[in-house]
Amino acid sequence: MSRLLQSVQDNIGYHFKDIDLLQRALTHASFGDGNRLVGNYERLEFLGDRVLGLIAAETMFSKFKNANEGKLAPLYNALVDRNACEHVARQFGLGDAIRMSPSEENAGGRNKASILADATESVIAAVYLDGGLEAARRVFDRGWGDAVSQLTEKPRNPKSDLQELAAKKGYGQPRYDLLEQAGPDHRPIFVVRVELDGFDPCEGQGGSKQEAQREAATAMLQRIKSHD
Repeated sequence: MSRLLQSVQDNIGYHFKDIDLLQRALTHASFGDGNRLVGNYERLEFLGDRVLGLIAAETMFSKFKNANEGKLAPLYNALVDRNACEHVARQFGLGDAIRMSPSEENAGGRNKASILADATESVIAAVYLDGGLEAARRVFDRGWGDAVSQLTEKPRNPKSDLQELAAKKGYGQPRYDLLEQAGPDHRPIFVVRVELDGFDPCEGQGGSKQEAQREAATAMLQRIKSHD
């Protein structure tokens, strides 16, 4: 077993009976120059999206016993969106362990948010297949525990924050434009640009237009704060 695979297992707090599952979960489609005979994480990522969704939804359902569906949805999204999964991937040290082609690596693949997020979901799926739902839940608690503890029934809304700040400082209304929609149907990627008078545009990326808008708004908020 490689040092990197051992390190990932130590970081996630789970050690595999079938180490090949973990290896596949950390293999990008570009590895082996796209050779279809080389198993990659795409099927695992599809399953992991659902496993993560179930655990996150159950966690929100239990934590916020009086919250209705309208309040639970943004709490859930805050746990499973691309940024959250990317953060967990960095926490678990997945980037260094992902197998990918030299060209993808040279293009910065180990730091791409989309690749890191997908790898997080594929690893969750691998844990689920190797050890069951309880094992996957323990990995979730380890990776998402801090985020869960910080959630409240009124999560921060960067779009509202940007609108209020822009109005207060006389910058006008933020304007959002969809620049791109790509990726498979089960895992789309949206790229959105936000424009604000007096500032260069900022872009955001996410699994939905709303998520991409929130990311763009967050980037613009940071730009305004650095300007002030």
